[in-house]
Amino acid sequence: MKQLTPEGQQIINNIAQRYNFSPDAVFSMLQSVINGNGSMAQFNHPEFGGSGQWMRGGMIMLGDMFNNGLKNSVGGLCQELSNLIANQPDLIQSGSFQSQHQGTQQQSNFGGNQQQQNSSGPMGPVSLFVPPPAGSSGNWWPAGLQFPNSTGSQNNVRYAYFATIHRLAIEANGHVTLYDTLDHQIGGFSQQQSVGGSITFTSQYGLVDVNTLPIISIDNVPVQTPVQSQPVPSFQPRPVDMHVTNQEADIFGAIEKLANLKDKGILTDAEYRAKKAELLARL
Repeated sequence: MKQLTPEGQQIINNIAQRYNFSPDAVFSMLQSVINGNGSMAQFNHPEFGGSGQWMRGGMIMLGDMFNNGLKNSVGGLCQELSNLIANQPDLIQSGSFQSQHQGTQQQSNFGGNQQQQNSSGPMGPVSLFVPPPAGSSGNWWPAGLQFPNSTGSQNNVRYAYFATIHRLAIEANGHVTLYDTLDHQIGGFSQQQSVGGSITFTSQYGLVDVNTLPIISIDNVPVQTPVQSQPVPSFQPRPVDMHVTNQEADIFGAIEKLANLKDKGILTDAEYRAKKAELLARL
């Protein structure tokens, strides 16, 4: 999670005071709006009535669905945070699995709350977050993946899809998992509404569970695919020599003839066994 600058913390404190929310709740909503690419937010916080959803343009759903005053406050807060992060570098990624987009920035006034003016001043916009260390891109997905073809978020889960290299990064519960997308041509993602619900995507093969994809790494640690060991036989069978010499063929033929003579009563059992032993001794 990114760390606020002192100026960014002051802005969050001011917003929290005006909307009568705690700074912790406002910061939580800020993260949700950032994850929603600035145009939506899916959140879960007790000060906002539990779980809910906001989308730019006025759509808002709360767990406390009949509390219109809370709806107005949360809607105004989300709109203001959306306008605030619009001027922040590298907070909003282009593209989204859910066709999210950064709409035209508009000022709005919900429930009589005074909208904060742009955080830009004579010296330019104030940076909300401490910049990443030198040499670090600040991206949440594994290093070396460059730029994703599309990104998105839902229920505090973030996605980054790299179509050209067949990779998919998903951040959930503080961990980033990198998948091999094989030959899937991913068109969109969905998740069960409950937090921690299963994640699926659509491709040319229909609806597919993300868990069916091979895992490349978890938190940048490579994952080795276990190799199933083959059962070791309890004994090693003796190789059978299928080559039979002419002499051996003659002996086996003679034994067969002796057996026919025994069956016809010409030879007794004792005579047959004695002659058979004599022939087998020649092998």
